[in-house]
Order: sequence, then structure tokens, then C-alpha cells
Amino acid sequence: MEKKTYRNVFAECGYTEEEIEKRVEDTFYEIFYGENKFYCEGEAETGYLVDTGNLDARTEGMSYGMMMCVQLDKKKEFDRIWKWAKTYMYHPEGENKGYFAWSVGLDGTKNSDGSAPDGEEFFAMALFFASHRWGDGEGIFHYSKEARDLLHECLHKGEDGKGGAAMWDPDNKLIRFVPGIGFTDPSYHLPHFYELFALWANEEDRSFWKEAAQASRTYLQKACHPVTGLSPEYSYYDGTPYEKMQDIFGRHDWHYSDAYRTIANIGLDYEWFGEGKHDWHCDIANKLQRFFEETVKDNDRAVYSIEGEILEPKALHPVAITATNAQASLAADGEYAKQCVEKFWNTPLRTGERRYYDNCLYMFAMLALSGKYRIW
Repeated sequence: MEKKTYRNVFAECGYTEEEIEKRVEDTFYEIFYGENKFYCEGEAETGYLVDTGNLDARTEGMSYGMMMCVQLDKKKEFDRIWKWAKTYMYHPEGENKGYFAWSVGLDGTKNSDGSAPDGEEFFAMALFFASHRWGDGEGIFHYSKEARDLLHECLHKGEDGKGGAAMWDPDNKLIRFVPGIGFTDPSYHLPHFYELFALWANEEDRSFWKEAAQASRTYLQKACHPVTGLSPEYSYYDGTPYEKMQDIFGRHDWHYSDAYRTIANIGLDYEWFGEGKHDWHCDIANKLQRFFEETVKDNDRAVYSIEGEILEPKALHPVAITATNAQASLAADGEYAKQCVEKFWNTPLRTGERRYYDNCLYMFAMLALSGKYRIW
């Protein structure tokens, strides 16, 4: 690919290079080594990120940690996390062979044999970037081979008649919520990743990934509300909110925890592959920021219907909302873009038992808005 330049939105807002560099490094340090860290080192040169609210390790957080590390040239930590994932999360046999268990106890015991596609796609992208930044090693550190093998399973699982199901629907090219299920999660859709998979995955699958990128972009425009820009946690493939599932955290047709990531992904897709002109990414980002700055204002973070009703439950991850709203400014060109970035800059990392998810998205926003979330 041609080398591209990356916006430093923090600098555009008036922060100095020294301030920005220090803030990014301090954020990484706090997550990995600080008083409120949730990265831990295990035996045999392994490491893992703890979901501090559930006291387990999840493919979501493990793959996020690898992405943070490759973006910031932290190879030691990257390799430790990947080794832990391959040692304790990977399925070497059985119906889910080639996938990773989405939740594993901190002692390495699998809590579930099921897999979550958002972890797999982040694993693959981080591995490709590691291959290009550091070069391939041997065994599990042959990063590009590991990425290609994983993506092959994601598309072809079950074709050999040995059980299991693919993570992408072969007909509509959209990512599934879990393998074999007929609905999706808007925040799983990463067209900017699929564009790169179309360059680096196994040759026979590259056309699929190119089509998947376009399919997800079309889908996201349907899944985000035309007035508020809000997306639900889960939806049908046509973008309609999926209201059939409820759990202890409530309904999943609301704009709630998973859904915060959607606008951050839209912003990063625009930064990596947008043409720099106003388009649908900008419209959605502007609408979402307008909703939060004009309707929500400075009220406590809550749960929202996608139509914009402020519901009674309080947000489980309020800092994540502030972080992702700011990352939307990669695409937003409206009056609230700078205001959302400044609000994020003035928000500290979260502390307490629920800090894991908020601070992962905080780190990603720090990388994206400083021009350090890059294609390698």
C-alpha cells in the first residue's frame, strides 16, 4: 500500500507534540504497568489482560492488547499476550478447531468453548501488522501465517463436514454475532480491516474480503439511526435492532456497551480509507455528536434508545462513551467535533472494577486522535 499520512486531531485542537506523546505513553503505562493496570504477566513469558468486571480474560481484550502493542512498538508485551492466547484460548481440536474460546479463567481454564468474531478479527489484524512491523518469526510467531490460517477458519469452518460454523455469512458477507447465528453486532463491523484482509489473506479469499468491506459499509449506514446516529448493540442483517435477546444488563436493541464502538470504527474507517471529503461517515459522526452535545449535554451517562430517548439505566461504561464520541471526530466535521475531543482530553482513565472496557476504548481513542493508530 502507499504510505499515508495520519491526522493528529489533538494537535489540530492546540495540544503540543510533547503533551500528546506523554499522554499516549502514560495511558499505555497505566493500563499495562500502573497502579490500576489490568495487564498481568504469567509463566513461560506469557501475559494477559483481565476483564476486571468479570475476572476473566477475553479474546476481545487480548486482541485489543495486541493491537495497542503493535501500534506502539511494544513487541515483548505483544508476544506474551499472543503466547497466552495460543496456550490457553486456542482450540487445537474439536468442532471449534482453529478458533479461540471467548472467555478463559485467569488460571487458563476455558469458561466456554464458544468464540466471538470480534476477537478473531482483531487477532488477525494485529498479527498482520506485527508481521509487517517486526517480521515473521517461527512457530506461533510466524505472524502472517497465523493471521491467514485464522481468517481461513473464519470463512470456511464447517465446509469439510466436521462441524462448526463460519464467522461470516457466506451470502451477505456480513460478520455474525457468533458463528452460525443469524444476526449481527454493529460494533463488530470493521470494513477498514477487511480492506486489508483483501490484500493479505489467502489469495482465494481476497475477493470475499473486498466484498465484505463494502457490505459492512452499506450495513452500517442502515444500522445507525438517521437522526441520532446511534446504533443498537445487536441487529438483524438489514440493520433493524434485534430485540429478541435480553439478559441481566437489559435489552440489546438499545445504544449500550457494545454499541459505543460502532462510531469509533466508523471514524477509523474514514481515517484509513475515506477520501477526505464529506460522506456518510461524516453525517453519522456529526449526528451522534450533536445528540450527545445538544440532548444529553452534561447529564450522567445513561442508556439510550437509538431514537434518542434517555432511558433510566445508567451506562455501565461511561468513560467509553466519552472516548468513542471523541474518536468520531476523525470523521466528524460539524460544530461539536473539537468539543468532544477536548472533553475526552480532560477525562481521566477510569478506575475501579469496571475499568477494563472503558480504558481499552480510551487507549484506542488516544492512538487514533494522535495519529498513531496506523496501517502497518
